[in-house]
Amino acid sequence: MAYNGFAIDEYLDANKITKDLNELITKPVYSIRKDKLEEYVSEYFDKKCPKSKEMITEAKTIIPGGVQHNLAFNYPFPIVITKAEGNKLYDIDGNWYYDLLQAGGPTILGSNDPVVKEAVIDLLNTCGPSTGLFHEYEYKLAKKISECVPSVERFRMLGSGTEACMCALRIARLKTGKKNVLKMGGAYHGWSDQLAYGMRIPGTKGLQSKGVPNFVFKHTDEFFPNDLEDLERKLKRNELFGGTAAVYIEPIGPESGTRPVSKEFVQGCERLAHKYGALLVCDEVVSGFRIGLSGAQGYFGINPDLTIFGKIIAGGYPGAGGVGGHADVMAHLGAGLDASGKKISKALCGGTMAATPISCVAGYTAICEIEKRNACEVAGRMGDRLTKGIQASIEKHNLPFVAFNTGSICHLDSVGTMHFAINWKKPWTIPNVLKQTDIRRVEMEHIGAAYMAEGIVTLAGSRLYTSAAYTEKDIDDVIERFDRVFANCVRVDD
Repeated sequence: MAYNGFAIDEYLDANKITKDLNELITKPVYSIRKDKLEEYVSEYFDKKCPKSKEMITEAKTIIPGGVQHNLAFNYPFPIVITKAEGNKLYDIDGNWYYDLLQAGGPTILGSNDPVVKEAVIDLLNTCGPSTGLFHEYEYKLAKKISECVPSVERFRMLGSGTEACMCALRIARLKTGKKNVLKMGGAYHGWSDQLAYGMRIPGTKGLQSKGVPNFVFKHTDEFFPNDLEDLERKLKRNELFGGTAAVYIEPIGPESGTRPVSKEFVQGCERLAHKYGALLVCDEVVSGFRIGLSGAQGYFGINPDLTIFGKIIAGGYPGAGGVGGHADVMAHLGAGLDASGKKISKALCGGTMAATPISCVAGYTAICEIEKRNACEVAGRMGDRLTKGIQASIEKHNLPFVAFNTGSICHLDSVGTMHFAINWKKPWTIPNVLKQTDIRRVEMEHIGAAYMAEGIVTLAGSRLYTSAAYTEKDIDDVIERFDRVFANCVRVDD
């Protein structure tokens, strides 16, 4: 396809990367040398980040864990960020970092984009952040999304991707009259009770959903990524137990493509869902307006019944969530009669702070700017350059790490934590899998700390988001910093 406005030049070989990741988890663990980690902690974190350390220590006395959201948990302690601009973050001690976290992905234009900021300031000078009533930008945002994403004939703004995933399931059950939901194993579709299942590692079922009773998952099951036979087997089984209302997928693979899938698999999910009377729900919280203006679904050429949005649709501002889809499906969020005069059941859907003027004006302006600047393609080119540089450095230092890219969502897998899977037919293997992932997660935190000490902020040391704010010179500097870390990586048992 050669980009053509998308973030992807040439789609990855999912089978090859899966083979590489399979090999990674059979090899000894490599991570930052213990003496070098101690040096990073003493010379960087303790000496150059004292205000962060002091503030987090105090915060722990009032906030559980010391921080309010999961992305901020970092070894040896979270860094306190006071400024975000373009492709850089600045901490309370005056240190700066290349931002490859991007708040989990929403700031594809770069942080605190001046055009988006000015639109927000103008709104605050006139209307204010919220009113509880209708604002013109609710319509403008919904219209813009519909124009960009062909499958979205109607759109409803919500407060988060979690809310949108939850709402989509209610819509699907009303539309199909069926009960069950199948979701991609390892994928994250928010943290509502029924969808907090099979998260991160395929086969975990409810093991990672502490606080959620097992009976809640009566109508929820997972299917293995990139395995159409498994999906069809479970669709057939559900026919005996109330049918399947919805098949949920992350189109680029679970956890933003951490476990990649093929184009044929994505297209097959649509075919099989419809064969068994289910709706295809495409979770584009990360990929929407990042892979392209029409999302990953536009790149893959699929037509989902419902699409989940988040992150980018509020331009990096709060209130980033929404669900869109075909008009007859989305009718279940309205009231009245269908074309035949039959009364339509309305799905339960709330959200006092959904579609606030500030989130809608920020989202509308951001999407318009993404389009004007061809930001998806620019960020994708930067992601390709970054990945190629990291791959060269991995080979240079003879490390087993695996690096690959889906547009501007780059993956640097040093330990393969999320590439394990649980086979419930062999329950005696479960404790070992959980033990291995715990060991590897610790080393992932350690190498993530090394990246941060070298001035690179990542998502858990394994996911790297590029933005249109990066230049080739910036990316080359980032690669050099990764190389300095790789030069100090050894087998953990050495």
